[in-house]
Amino acid sequence: MFFGFFWGDWTLIILLPAMIFALIAQARVQSTFNKYSRISTARGISGAEAARRILDRNGLSHVEVERVKGHLSDHYDPRTQVIRLSEATYDSTGIGALGVAAHEAGHAVQHATGYLPLKIRNAIVPVTQFGSRLSMPLFLIGLLLVGFSAVDAAIGEFFMFAGIVLFSLSTLFQLITLPTEFNASARALSSLEESEILVGDEIAGAKKVLSAAAMTYVAALATSLAYLLRFILIAAGASGRR
Repeated sequence: MFFGFFWGDWTLIILLPAMIFALIAQARVQSTFNKYSRISTARGISGAEAARRILDRNGLSHVEVERVKGHLSDHYDPRTQVIRLSEATYDSTGIGALGVAAHEAGHAVQHATGYLPLKIRNAIVPVTQFGSRLSMPLFLIGLLLVGFSAVDAAIGEFFMFAGIVLFSLSTLFQLITLPTEFNASARALSSLEESEILVGDEIAGAKKVLSAAAMTYVAALATSLAYLLRFILIAAGASGRR
């Protein structure tokens, strides 16, 4: 059963649809971002300028906008209250870049206004990181112990259960991430339109970029749920055979 967990176990089939979905979502966000990043906006505003305007419009002049290396490594850091934009976003005047920059500014606005899902997500980050590191080792130790004596099997079931509970924290994190990301995108589109950073069909282009990005978070949740279901089925099968 232990080696089957890696190679021959039928529960691997559960992961296949989620993994395919994740690959498609990642490819779509890359292609959509690349397409709309090549289309410059009428006003010629860069990603960094767009983020700055949205921040100032919401009274967040203290939030800095910095350049960071990497592709699509854009993010908002709530600890330092800094928006970090990748090189492909910071200087670009493309629709895609402005959509991404505005999205990160949306997270800054969420933080400033105490948006509840974001507060919950930030609060559980340490617990989630702890759980993700320990969940697999505990589960595998439990899987090994289940095949031994009745006492070892009982301990093994406890370890497997603990591993599943800890992994479920990661799934909870992915679930809470969804409303946070969708809301940040909605704020971004509203800000881009109201401040006239984007005009006309440019808004529709930015929406396509942000919608494609949102699907990667849906795919991450689907993948996490698939892994969680697989762990539960493996644990149930191992306990049922002893």
